[in-house]
Amino acid sequence: MRIKPLADRVVVEMMEADDKTESGIILAGSAKEKPQIAKVIEVGPGGMVDGKEIKMHVSVGNLVLIGKYAGTEVKLEGKEYTILRQSDVLAVVEK
Repeated sequence: MRIKPLADRVVVEMMEADDKTESGIILAGSAKEKPQIAKVIEVGPGGMVDGKEIKMHVSVGNLVLIGKYAGTEVKLEGKEYTILRQSDVLAVVEK
């Protein structure tokens, strides 16, 4: 099964949170912060949204930085995804 977003929506898969700090302390599951970097899985076509032309600036495979509480979390075939508007993407992460 595949998720195909509509309009200016983007489907992302969150990257795993670190399980230890930079100094080497191992964190318990409840102490981990929610990750903010995600991989783009699918991108909507853009187009007219609320009377404005929306051009998509992210593409499949991009790593993006999103707000901690942005989007809607969905579970499909045992995997967790987040669906959000392109405007909720704060930046594209380049390596």
